[in-house]
Amino acid sequence: MASETGQQIRVRRLDGVLTERHPTSGTVPVLFDSPHSGRTIPHDFVTKVSLAQLRTGEDAFVDELVSGCLDHGIGLVQAEFPRTYIDANRAIDDIDEDLLAEPWPDGARPTDKSARGMGLIRKHILRDVPLYSEALSIGEVAARIGDFYQPYHDAVRESLDRLHAEHGAVWHVDWHSMKPFGNPMNVDDGQARPDFVVSDCEGETADSGFVEAVAGWLEGQGYGVSVNDPYKGAEMIRRYGMPSEGRHSIQIEINRRLYLDPDRMMKTDGFASLKEDLDAFSVWLAGHVQTGLEAAEA
Repeated sequence: MASETGQQIRVRRLDGVLTERHPTSGTVPVLFDSPHSGRTIPHDFVTKVSLAQLRTGEDAFVDELVSGCLDHGIGLVQAEFPRTYIDANRAIDDIDEDLLAEPWPDGARPTDKSARGMGLIRKHILRDVPLYSEALSIGEVAARIGDFYQPYHDAVRESLDRLHAEHGAVWHVDWHSMKPFGNPMNVDDGQARPDFVVSDCEGETADSGFVEAVAGWLEGQGYGVSVNDPYKGAEMIRRYGMPSEGRHSIQIEINRRLYLDPDRMMKTDGFASLKEDLDAFSVWLAGHVQTGLEAAEA
């Protein structure tokens, strides 16, 4: 297939699970992924909440916002399943066993995410609004891991490994959206959030110069940016960010007020201008990475 500008794109799709797209020429060692923008409801996802409530947990249209990357040599992996079904941005044992009919094999290791109802398997869609009326079986959760979670991580890992082998280094941006204000399910309850949050797990998953350059570029476009506050990054960058090995992973959260009507989960007039800016970000990032590689070789 071809992108909007005619760039030839290689596509791999697992129906209902993921879509993976890579430019066939002019490739740079950068990968984008969007693990929470999926909106295809699996047939066995039975909850007690409405579809409107379910969609509040979705990073709506983030995959579209960043898709301009394909015109500039950057690949994109995006989930098709909703994060409320299983969350690819959580560790595989970050499970609240109260959701299960029996203990998790080998023991669960719930983090503060599970404590707030947002672990590997989401417990609440909104504060005190549970998703399920019955406990889930171990088999049900294992099937979600095997059929959805693991294929998504395999796609991201294989893409990063290939780019690293080809170029000697790789840069990964994990894209998300955030509500304009923190709520009781978050650590920043009631606080206003900036336009963007750039995260690297407090310096663990990317070179600090890369993080500073990304934040600086966004600030240069007039956006308010914070680093590691209130989000520090989670499984998608912890798993793949190893800066000592030339593997740099960051998480970027986009404030939904820039492009989304949260009540109707519909794009606002701000969507087009934000997408233009994120297209420009892809142009800058591709050039920034290429310049760095050339300087390292000189």
